[in-house]
Amino acid sequence: METSLLFVIMLIGVLGIGSQWLAWKYNLPAIVIMSIAGLIVGPFLGIMNPEASFGNLYNPIISVAVAIILFEGSLNLSFKELRGLGRPIFRIATIGAFIAWILGSLTAHYMAGLSWEVAFVIGGLFIVTGPTVIMPLLRQSKLKPRPAKILKWEGIIVDPIGVLLAVFAFEIITFFTSDAKDGSTLLLFFIAAIFAVFLGWFCGKTIGWMFETGYIPEFLKSPVVVAVVIFCFTLPDEVVHGTGLLSVTAMGMTLANIGISSLNDFRHFKENVSILLISAIFIMLASSLQLETILHIFNPHIIGYVLLMMFAVRPLSIFLSTIGSGLTIQEKSLVGWIAPRGIVALTVSSYFATILKEAGYQDADLLTTLTFGLVFFTVVSHGFSISPLAKKLHLSIEGNPGVIIVGSNPFTVELAKSFRKGERPVLVVDSSWENLRYARNEGVPFYHGEILSEQTEYNLDTIPYDFIIAATNYHSYNSLVCTTFMPEYGRMNVFKVDPNEDENNGDIVARVGGRSLCVEEVSLDELNEKIANGYVFKQTTLTDQFGYEQYKEEKDDEAVFLYFIKPTGQIYFYAVDMRSTPSSGDVIISLTPPSKEIQRQINNKK
Repeated sequence: METSLLFVIMLIGVLGIGSQWLAWKYNLPAIVIMSIAGLIVGPFLGIMNPEASFGNLYNPIISVAVAIILFEGSLNLSFKELRGLGRPIFRIATIGAFIAWILGSLTAHYMAGLSWEVAFVIGGLFIVTGPTVIMPLLRQSKLKPRPAKILKWEGIIVDPIGVLLAVFAFEIITFFTSDAKDGSTLLLFFIAAIFAVFLGWFCGKTIGWMFETGYIPEFLKSPVVVAVVIFCFTLPDEVVHGTGLLSVTAMGMTLANIGISSLNDFRHFKENVSILLISAIFIMLASSLQLETILHIFNPHIIGYVLLMMFAVRPLSIFLSTIGSGLTIQEKSLVGWIAPRGIVALTVSSYFATILKEAGYQDADLLTTLTFGLVFFTVVSHGFSISPLAKKLHLSIEGNPGVIIVGSNPFTVELAKSFRKGERPVLVVDSSWENLRYARNEGVPFYHGEILSEQTEYNLDTIPYDFIIAATNYHSYNSLVCTTFMPEYGRMNVFKVDPNEDENNGDIVARVGGRSLCVEEVSLDELNEKIANGYVFKQTTLTDQFGYEQYKEEKDDEAVFLYFIKPTGQIYFYAVDMRSTPSSGDVIISLTPPSKEIQRQINNKK
């Protein structure tokens, strides 16, 4: 039975998103799961071959998807992030890329046996990493801000540079090997590259102006941006292959740095689309490979080439280019190791394999095998090693999941102290210096600033924190904070505390934003009053002999359940719609009346 195109599309979506879910559930590198899933249903079992199913649409679909992914990644490239990192990022993207090109080309010639012409083309292409592989790794591993920003900027900026280097190398080869030397092709290449940057900048500026002046309605913003991205990519790419990626990168960086207020309105949409596209493309590329290509990877020359690229070319290019840049030896070691190749390398190498073979270079047949070998080995090795290596080099945010509490008051400060007793990162954020006196007096970590401001986004490191609790005196503000951070933290990890019952008119605002903290109907005013009356935070460990049901029967009726901690360190907050219940070994934290605690202490002394 022949597989229908509809079935192929369905399978790509199920396998792609299913792989993402498995990776999230079991804390595995998503790109590894997707690659393995694609190989299983493609060359190993022969269930589908997207390249054959899509036919002439296959390459355009991949190209447009890569353009959208690269644009989405470049939307995160704000120059404000470069404070203190401008020099190393600039050197890696220029000097480091050039060194990697030369060393990679030499390796391809002497180890893989490619001709000089083909070696220099593929050497330029293999300097790319890209957001399709870097972003999933950064989501998986909690790197400290400096190495995370370096890897992100390098991956997005070097992506179009690598493609352009490969195109440039091919144009140089064509120029010097042709009988009638004509410099018009080289001139066209440079003009097209300059035009691509200008077009990207112009499109970014135009979209930003139209957004700010109201020329585009809210419901059309995301569709308009997608359409412009495709236009911005296609127009220069039709002139010179590869310049389209440069154009969409320039467009994204322009939008990221002109300071338009509505940027976040479509940024989350782009992130969702990007995840869908990355998932689909990895499945499509892996399942379209031929079994002969995969088996050829185990050729000693191919393996030797891959190992030299991973253990010699990449570390040398990073260490040499960052001399005197201010990076520590640990940061250089991590960045020098992490360089997975991804979608751009696979798609562009197939393009060059075709045109080089047509130009008479028979060794171009090896390009697909070399590329997949490098992609697969780097994705697997870097995907599984980034977290352990970061911890070994002390470049990861280790420890238990942390909590950001918005609003400084007696209850939130005592709540923060309970987290600190459990050795969990906690931070109290408030824009009022007067309110922060509660946190200052108790020695609780705090941040003075507006949590929703753009300045806070760049000054406050949120990587150590997995939960956010909005507990200020304003219903609407709590809901706004929760709504803003819900896409980043997830609905299950965003909570709010109702200030008081009188302000909740018709329960309208209470339905917006995050989940209400506590199962009991208790307001922030009541919680602060309990603190004033001497209520204490109490920890109770459940055992096989003293279970949850018995604990609930014996607890004080005035006690308020707040959260419980699993032996693994995972934290669960009490909420009306909570799905987990404590079990043996869990530690329950509750706000308990003082009388019963004092009585228990007296009984213990007896």
